Amino acid sequence: MPLLSSTGRRHPRTRLFIGAMCLLLLAGAVTMIYPFLLMVSGSVKSAVDIQDLRLLPRYLVDDRALYRSYVEGLFNESIEMVRVAYDVDARSFQDVEPPAAPNEKLAAEWEAFLESGRLPGTAFMLGFVEANQSRTVPEMLRRFKDSLQQQFGPDIASVNRALGTDFLNWTAIFLVAENYGLRLRQVARDPFNDAFRAFKDRQPGWARAAVSLDGLYRNLYLKPQYGRDIADFNRAMGTSWNSYRDIRLTASCPPGAERVPWEAFVRHTLNLLWVRLDDSAAPAWRTFLAAKYGRVEAMNRLYGTAHPSFDAIPVPAEPPEGGLPLSDWDSFLKGWPDPATGSLHQPPVESLRTTGPEFQFRDFLRGRYASIQAMNTALGTDFAAFDDIPLPQRDAHHLAFRGIRRHLRAEFALRNYRTVLDYLLLRGRGLLNTAIYCGLSVLIALLVNPLAAYALSRHRPPSAYKLLLFMLLTMAFPPIVTQIPVFLMLRGMNLLNTFAALLLPGMAHGYSIFLLKGFFDSLPRELYENAELDGAGEWTIFWNITMSLSRPILAVIALHAFTVAYSNFMFALLICQDERMWTLMVWLYQLQARSGQAVIYASLLVAALPTLLLFLFCQKIILRGIVIPVER
Repeated sequence: MPLLSSTGRRHPRTRLFIGAMCLLLLAGAVTMIYPFLLMVSGSVKSAVDIQDLRLLPRYLVDDRALYRSYVEGLFNESIEMVRVAYDVDARSFQDVEPPAAPNEKLAAEWEAFLESGRLPGTAFMLGFVEANQSRTVPEMLRRFKDSLQQQFGPDIASVNRALGTDFLNWTAIFLVAENYGLRLRQVARDPFNDAFRAFKDRQPGWARAAVSLDGLYRNLYLKPQYGRDIADFNRAMGTSWNSYRDIRLTASCPPGAERVPWEAFVRHTLNLLWVRLDDSAAPAWRTFLAAKYGRVEAMNRLYGTAHPSFDAIPVPAEPPEGGLPLSDWDSFLKGWPDPATGSLHQPPVESLRTTGPEFQFRDFLRGRYASIQAMNTALGTDFAAFDDIPLPQRDAHHLAFRGIRRHLRAEFALRNYRTVLDYLLLRGRGLLNTAIYCGLSVLIALLVNPLAAYALSRHRPPSAYKLLLFMLLTMAFPPIVTQIPVFLMLRGMNLLNTFAALLLPGMAHGYSIFLLKGFFDSLPRELYENAELDGAGEWTIFWNITMSLSRPILAVIALHAFTVAYSNFMFALLICQDERMWTLMVWLYQLQARSGQAVIYASLLVAALPTLLLFLFCQKIILRGIVIPVER
C-alpha cells in the first residue's frame, strides 16, 4: 500500500490505518487507566458507596451523599440503629435522606438539654468507633488511641498495666459501640471501659447519638412481634393508631390490651438502666430475697451489706451496678420461680416504671414552658401534648453536619490510608525488614550478577554459552516448584527466619547475567586495551570502565531486584514464619484478610507507591539503556 498519493499527500488508506492504530492505542490506554482510577476512587470510599463505580466519589461534591456517609459513621454502620434513633424505614444507608425541614429551634432546645448534663453517659452511643462492614479505623477510635498515648505514653505495655488489658500493640485496640438500649448489653465496669466512657463524654454532639426508647419499643419489639403494618397491631390490640410513630413507650403500664407488650418489653427486653420500681414493689422484693437466701446473714455476706432483717431492705432507687445484686434485680424483674413452692416472685406490673432520654427531655421542656401551646408558639411545632414530643436528634445531627462538611470529606477521603499506614507502622518490623531486604537484594544483584557477566564477557571461557544456557534454563521452572526444596535446604542449614535465607536463593539471576553479558559485549574492546596499556588492574577496569558505562542496564537490574524482593510474599512467608521477620507484603496480606474492600484498595496503592517512586527516579537512566543500544 503506497504511503503517499500522486499529489504528495498521505494516501487515504494510510490515514485510515494511522487513525485505526491511534484508536487502538487509545483503547488500550483506557483499559489500563480506567481500572486503576476505579481502584483509586474505591480507596476513599466506605460500605455505603463502595458499589458506586464513579471515578469521583459522590460525597466529595454532593452533600446528600456526604450525609449518608456521615450517618453511616455516626451509627457505626448499623442501619438498625438508624431506624431506631431516627424513626425511619430505611433498608440501607443508600435510602437515608436528610430531614426536609429541620426545626432549628427545637434542635436548639435539645442542645441546651444536653448541655444541662441531665443525661448520663450511658444514654449515648459514640459514633465513628466501629466499622464492621468497611473494616477501617474510624476517627473516634483513632482519637481514643491518641488520648491513651497522651495519658500513658507510647508504650502499649504501660496502657496494659494501667487499665488491666492485654493488648499486643496499638492496632489491637478496638471498641464495641456502646448502645445500652436492650438488656443484652450491660455496662462493663473495668478501667478500660471507664476510660472510654470518660473519653466519650468529652466528644462533640455531632459524634454522639442518644438511646431512643420509643424507637426501640416500636422498631425492635412491636414491629417484629406484630408486623410492620399498623393495621395488624390495631387488630391485635383493639386500638386505632394511625401509624407506629404515634405509639410511645409510656412511663407506666398502659391500660387495655397494650399492657401485654409493654409489660413483656419492660420485664424482659428493656435495659435495666431504664427500669425503675416504686415503693409498692417493696413487699415482693423482700419476699423474693427471703425465698432465695433464707437467712438475711447469708444475703449480707454475699451482698456486702448489714441489713438487720429482710423487712429493713428497701427497693433500690437505681439498678445495682453489677455483680450478684444486678443479677438478682434482673431475675426479680423477669420473675423468679421459687424451687421450694413453685410460686413466681416478681414485682407487680403497676409498680413498674420506665425512664430515659425522652422522659427527661420532655420534663426539661415542661420546666421551660408553661404549657404545650406556649411551646408550640415559641418553637413552631404542633404537638398535642408534651408526651408526644420525640427526640429531635435527627434535626440536631443534620444541623451539626452542615458545619463539619469539609472536615467529614477530608476524614472519609483519608481514613482508609490512615488505617493502612497505622497498621504498617505499628505492627512488628515490617517496614524495617523490607528496607533491609530490598537494600541488600539490590546491592547483591549489582555485585554478583555484573561480576559473573564480566567474567563471561571479558575472558570468554570455552564453556561460556553452556553456562548461559544453564542459567537461562533455571527460568523454565516456576518459583513455586523450587520453594519446597529451597525450604528444606535452608532448614537443614539452620537459616530459617534470617535475612540470609531470603537473600541466598536469589543472589545470582540467570536472565540478569544474560542481559549484562550482552551489554558488556557491546562495549568497545579498545577501552580495555588502552586501560591495560595504562597499567590498570582487573578490578579498576571492571569498576571504573565497565560499571561506569553500564549504568542504564544496571538501573534495570536494580529495579528488577527491588521489585522481586519488594513483592516477595509466598517465599518470604514460607521461609520466615516468625512475625519479627515478616516483610511488608506479609503484613499487607494479613491486613487485607481482615479489611473491607476500600481498605484493600488503599493498601494496594500504598504498596505500589515505593516501586512507582523508584521507577520515576530511574526512568531517565532506564530510557538511556533502551535508546543507546538502538542508536548504535
